[in-house]
Amino acid sequence: MINLERLFTIEKENLLEFSKTLKAEDISQLVEWLTVKDDKLRYHSLLLLEHRSEEYNDVYPFWDIFCEKLRSTNSYQRSIGVMLIAANVKWDRENKIKITIDDYLRILDDEKPITVRQCIQSLKKIVAYRIDLHNKVASELISIDIMNIKPTMRKLILVDILNILVLIKKHNTSEEIDTYIYQALTGELLDKKAIKQIELML
Repeated sequence: MINLERLFTIEKENLLEFSKTLKAEDISQLVEWLTVKDDKLRYHSLLLLEHRSEEYNDVYPFWDIFCEKLRSTNSYQRSIGVMLIAANVKWDRENKIKITIDDYLRILDDEKPITVRQCIQSLKKIVAYRIDLHNKVASELISIDIMNIKPTMRKLILVDILNILVLIKKHNTSEEIDTYIYQALTGELLDKKAIKQIELML
């Protein structure tokens, strides 16, 4: 079974390969470690569970625990919930995301801009597997008031939003999405580099 000493000796670049060797009891232990206060322990546990979820469905049974984290008073726990739910949507044969999505999208209005960013970025994994949620996700992203966000984070969050809208647009475009992207690209928040990045994706 995995232990702290072993976990801390794994180099970050080796976490993906190591995740393939995890046993059922290791996964349970890693989920428990997500709640500890040690940042390194939590982070390594999160990374291992994310990597594991890329190829195996045995983290999915902890979905309800990840959902509880969305309502945590701790922003780090909310971020963990967001990322691990997104990582396991591909295994969601029980269609739990249909019930979870409203709580998930509430994180778009989180008090912590970094948590908002993690939520938006994680939506990439959700829209890849759930075309039926595209309209709902797009609507929530478009309704974010960028000017209510801390000035230093506005451009970053706008680029995050555009990245997801461009992905949705490839399968399910709408006048609202097209208008939002056009206004963002012709507005004053984005610099030339960011504009070019988005244009290349279109």
